[in-house]
Amino acid sequence: MKVTVAICTHNRAKDTGEAIESVLAQSFDKEKIEIVVIDNRSTDHTAEVVLKLAKVHGSRIRYLLENKLGLSVARNRAIREARGEYILFLDDDALASRHWVRHIVNVFESDPLIGCVGGKIDPIWEAQEPKWIPEEHRSVFTILDYSSGVEEMPAPSIPYGANVAFRASLFRQIAPFREDLGRVGNNLLSSEESELIARLRKDYKVYYTPFASVQHKIAKERTTKKWFLKRIFWQGVSDAVKRQDRSALAVLKHSIRLMQALGSALISIFHFKKFIRQIVNICYRNGSLVGILRYNSRG
Repeated sequence: MKVTVAICTHNRAKDTGEAIESVLAQSFDKEKIEIVVIDNRSTDHTAEVVLKLAKVHGSRIRYLLENKLGLSVARNRAIREARGEYILFLDDDALASRHWVRHIVNVFESDPLIGCVGGKIDPIWEAQEPKWIPEEHRSVFTILDYSSGVEEMPAPSIPYGANVAFRASLFRQIAPFREDLGRVGNNLLSSEESELIARLRKDYKVYYTPFASVQHKIAKERTTKKWFLKRIFWQGVSDAVKRQDRSALAVLKHSIRLMQALGSALISIFHFKKFIRQIVNICYRNGSLVGILRYNSRG
C-alpha cells in the first residue's frame, strides 16, 4: 500500500461522503490507495454513509469508530491504523482535486528527507466572504496559497491540517500529535500541526506543492464576527498550551499587551479596520492568559 488517505470526522455525514468520493476519483493507481475514516463519536448518520460507500468499493474504504473525543486522538488513531507508506490527511469538509495524491507522492519521492508535504487550500464560501476580515488573519479559515511552485517551507511556515501529509515511517522515531492540543467537541483548540511539524523539522524537510490542491468548505456560521473572534481567542489558548509556559513573566507580558490593545481599541473606535485589529489582539491575549492560567495548570 502506497497511500493512506485519513479522514477524521465528527457529525459531518454528508461532507464526509463527498470527501471520500473526491478520493475515489483520484488519478493515482486505485490499488495503491486506502481510505481510512475515523468516526470520532459522531451522533449523526456518518457510519451509514461511509459503510454504504464501503459496500460498493470494498476494502479500499475502512470505517473505524473512535469513542474518545478529540481531533488529535482521531488523527493518532489514523496513524496507528495506516498501512500506507504516506499518510495524507484530508478534512471531512474538503474536496481533493483529481491529481492530489499523485502530486503529493511525487514530492515525497523526490527526496527521502522530506517528512511532511502540504498543498494549496482554496475556500468554498457558503456565504459571501466577509470584507471586514483582516488580510493577515484569513488563515484562520484554513486558506493557504503559499507559492506558485513546489518548494521547501522554512520555519515558521507550515501546511494546514485540511491538506497535509506525512511519511509514515517518521512516526517510528517521533511521537504523533499531542492530544492536549487539537479540537475537542465545540472548543477550537488548535496548533497540534505546528507543534508536530516543529519537532519533525529536526530531522526532516517540510515541502509545499500548489498542484496538490483541495477545496475547503467554509460554512455560513463561520463567517460571523462572533465565530471569527472565538477562533482568535482559541488560537491564543492553543499557543499558550503549546508553549507550556506557566511563568509569572508570561502572565505579566500578556496582561500588559492586553491593556495596550484595550487602549488602542478605544482610540481607534471610529476607524473600523484599525478597531477590528485591536479587538483581534484583545481576544488573542485573553485566550493566551486563559491558556496559561487554566489549561497549563492541569499539568
